[in-house]
Amino acid sequence: MSATIQWLGHASFRISYNNIIMYIDPWKLGISPHDATFVLVSHTHYDHYSNLDITGVSGPGTQLIATADVIEKEGAGQIIEPGRTIEIGQVRITATPAYTPDKQYHPRVNNWVGFIVEIGSKRIYYAGDTDIIPEMQELTDIDLALLPVGGTYTMAADEAAQAVSRIKPQQVIPYHWGDIVGSLDDAKKFAQTAACKVALLNPGESVIL
Repeated sequence: MSATIQWLGHASFRISYNNIIMYIDPWKLGISPHDATFVLVSHTHYDHYSNLDITGVSGPGTQLIATADVIEKEGAGQIIEPGRTIEIGQVRITATPAYTPDKQYHPRVNNWVGFIVEIGSKRIYYAGDTDIIPEMQELTDIDLALLPVGGTYTMAADEAAQAVSRIKPQQVIPYHWGDIVGSLDDAKKFAQTAACKVALLNPGESVIL
C-alpha cells in the first residue's frame, strides 16, 4: 500500500494511506471535503491554524491533534508537545521541536511542533515553522521530509539545504513559498543545492511513497 502526499500550498499538506486521510496545517484550501481522519496543527500562527479550514476538512469522526494553544482555541482535540507520541490504529505521530533560535517569531518556550508521521512502512517528517536546530541531528530513517525554504520567519533555501545534510531524508518537498514569503526561485535554489531528491511541486500536486 502506497502513501500519497499532496502539497496544498504554503505549509498545508494532505496525506492519504489506505482509508486514512490526514491534513497538516490546512489553510486557504477553498474546499470543504469533510474527509479527514486526522488534522494536525503545529501552532497558532494564522497561516497554519485556521478554524475555517479545520471545520472544512473535518467530519463527525475527525481527530484533531495539535499544540496546546490550538486546542485551547478549538475547545476540543488532543494536545501534543515536543517528544510526545500518539498512536491511533495504523498511525503513529510524534511531535518534534520547531523553533527559531535567533528570531523572535517562534520561541522554543512556546512548545510549537513539527511532526513525524509513521504510516505503513514510511516515515514522513513535517518540520513546522523552524530554523536549523540541534534536534534535527536525532532524526533517523526519514523517507520524506517537508521543509520550509522561504526565509524571514523560517529557514531560507540555503539553510534548508544544510538541514538536509543533518536529517538525511530520501526525498524532500519544499514548502513555505509562493504565499506570504518565499518565491519559486527560493524553492528552485533549494532543489539545486539539497543533497537528496527534491520534489518541487505546484499546489495540488503529489508524490507517492
